[in-house]
Amino acid sequence: MASVTKGIFIVAAKRTPFGTFGGKFVDKTSVDLQEIAAKAALASGKIDPKIVDSVVIGNIINSSSGDGAYVSRHVLLRCGIPIEKPALTVNRLCGSGFQAIVNGCHDILMGDSKVVLTGGTENMSQTPFAIRNMRFGTKLGMDNKIEDLLWSSLTDAHCQTPMGVTAENLAEKYKITREEVDQFAYNSQMRWKNAQDAGYFKEEITPVPIKVKKQDVNWEVDEHPKPQTTLENLAKLMPVFKKNGTVTAGSASGICDGAGAVIIASEAACKEYNLTPLARVLGYGIAGVDPKIMGIGPVPAIQNVLRITGKSLNDIDLVEINEAFGAQTLACQKELKIDMNKLNVNGGAIALGHPLAASGARITSHLVYELKRRNAKLGIGSACIGGGQGIALLIERV
Repeated sequence: MASVTKGIFIVAAKRTPFGTFGGKFVDKTSVDLQEIAAKAALASGKIDPKIVDSVVIGNIINSSSGDGAYVSRHVLLRCGIPIEKPALTVNRLCGSGFQAIVNGCHDILMGDSKVVLTGGTENMSQTPFAIRNMRFGTKLGMDNKIEDLLWSSLTDAHCQTPMGVTAENLAEKYKITREEVDQFAYNSQMRWKNAQDAGYFKEEITPVPIKVKKQDVNWEVDEHPKPQTTLENLAKLMPVFKKNGTVTAGSASGICDGAGAVIIASEAACKEYNLTPLARVLGYGIAGVDPKIMGIGPVPAIQNVLRITGKSLNDIDLVEINEAFGAQTLACQKELKIDMNKLNVNGGAIALGHPLAASGARITSHLVYELKRRNAKLGIGSACIGGGQGIALLIERV
């Protein structure tokens, strides 16, 4: 599946910093985080909420808060978008942030909307525990297990394969060594550190107000990165899913909390409302793959969007592939033969973390500003998806 999206522009893009698991944002719901990102995007683009025609938000763990199932609608209402406008929550698992943009493009292409607020949000720290089969009572002597919904969801029940094992399967298939994976993880941390020190994230990040020792603080830096990481320390970590495997706590994406917002508009709306385009959405690609190697999903998704837009990887200046696992991203890099100098140039999810539905919005926002900073033209953002899918978005700086 792939499509060209003509005449659609990104007119604002913002994200929150990403908070680590059980960290600074533990008391912020997914709705709170999305509201902060959305309001920041509206303000940065000088966009009157009254001109927004629809809202599409990606979210996976809607049980993380009592209002989680209402996230898109509640964000619409909190942002002052007219009450008669519709809202939609989408779930394409780790591709949900990208999918929200795709759905927004559909709204514009179909003539249903001229301006769409899209985004993705997750508070993984607030994922609840559950006791199943208790709705209608229990019996004497029953051993009612408490289930960690966050951990149990990381295994694909259809193929009985944990997400980490899918990365190990790719490491075996592509002959990726532990040393290669550790080096990639180290590079992700160092690239984030260099970009952070240089202030490259300032344009995309909006601060989140929190309490620290009873004081109000605006938190404005990603919490998960570990810039003190060394190759020696990474080498000491034990494999998690397979004896002598490649996946460790240091080479997997971080469990995190955060949100991003990307506002898109038609060319006519940009003229009508005097909006400033930051980038053009050229097209998207979506594909299915074997669930046991779900991490290879970005490969056919990227190939699809390149094919439909008549481009090749040589034309692309920046490629962002969500670092679900180091081995998984390296497998995609090897299959597509991506130049490492244009892949995840400022670090990826191993450093920043991966708040599931938020990552697509984060990657898109980062591409918008990094293309501008480098005076580059084309960027692709992509993610693998549990269950065996991939999604990719191609944008052009304007």
